[in-house]
Amino acid sequence: MKKYKFTIRGNEYEVEIKDIDGDIAKIEVNGTSYDVEIHQEKTKTTKTPTLVRQNVPVDRKDSKIKKSVSSRAHTLKAPLPGNIFKILKEVGDEVKKGDTIMIMEAMKMENNIQSEKDGKIVSFKVKEGDAVLQNDVLAEIE
Repeated sequence: MKKYKFTIRGNEYEVEIKDIDGDIAKIEVNGTSYDVEIHQEKTKTTKTPTLVRQNVPVDRKDSKIKKSVSSRAHTLKAPLPGNIFKILKEVGDEVKKGDTIMIMEAMKMENNIQSEKDGKIVSFKVKEGDAVLQNDVLAEIE
């Protein structure tokens, strides 16, 4: 079956495992046959899998959504939970009502986030790749 070489107290032994039946192994050591009892440690097996996850970075300051809004600006809010896929405009750009400002991925679909009024983009509260919840502020328009 399998052959091994062992060195015990300086003596070398050639061991061949011939057969294993339950907890008895038939082995041959340097040409001599032996029946050896195998002692196995009883281990408790569980059917519940172990979940292995990567460590989450501790410093996540950049990915937090800033909730502060200026008093005079109109806020553009997320219509449903999702991820910001692409931002099409920049701060300072003039927009008209209905212009697409960004694309948000939600429920495996790309959704156009459009301006709700004419004005100028004052700030973005998210960046590409951010996860947002419903009613989170995405941008401010004056």
